[in-house]
Amino acid sequence: LCKSYLQEARWYYNGYTPTLEEYMNNAWISVAVPMVLVHVFPLATNPVTKEAFESLSKYPDIIRWSAIIFRFADDLGTSSKELRRGDVPKSIQYYMNEKGASEEEAREHIRLPIKEIWKLLINTAQRENSLFSETFIGCAVNIVRTGQIIYQHGDGHGIQNFEIKNRISKLFFEPILTLIP
Repeated sequence: LCKSYLQEARWYYNGYTPTLEEYMNNAWISVAVPMVLVHVFPLATNPVTKEAFESLSKYPDIIRWSAIIFRFADDLGTSSKELRRGDVPKSIQYYMNEKGASEEEAREHIRLPIKEIWKLLINTAQRENSLFSETFIGCAVNIVRTGQIIYQHGDGHGIQNFEIKNRISKLFFEPILTLIP
């Protein structure tokens, strides 16, 4: 995680503009989802198998895909506001720079892989021969859902206002009514 942050700082201070691919090769780690899931793993897995534990250092697909979706959701919700606050560019700006696209075209381009990676994540979660427990897989899926809730209407993390606090409060204190036939 620290190496990832340092890479972003190097790019910024050296005036280097990475390609979208270079950015994403680093950014899926800097969003911190891999760190969270690696720490959740022993808490959500019983028993912990040696094979599953050792696979964590290679960041298996379930972790990588969760992190990529979370990163894209974060970038879609925060990129323009973060730039105004002096933060480093995000996937949207790198795509715009690389392809000469408008911001809306870049946003649409970023939304496409989110849908495809969700499919991969769900297929992985439903596999029966997974190294990982259902509980851990649920955590990997739910962290992505959390990211999409936080960033779906803008920067739900960096800018905290009444509307954002109200939405988060509703998640915990107002039941979601479902109709079950």
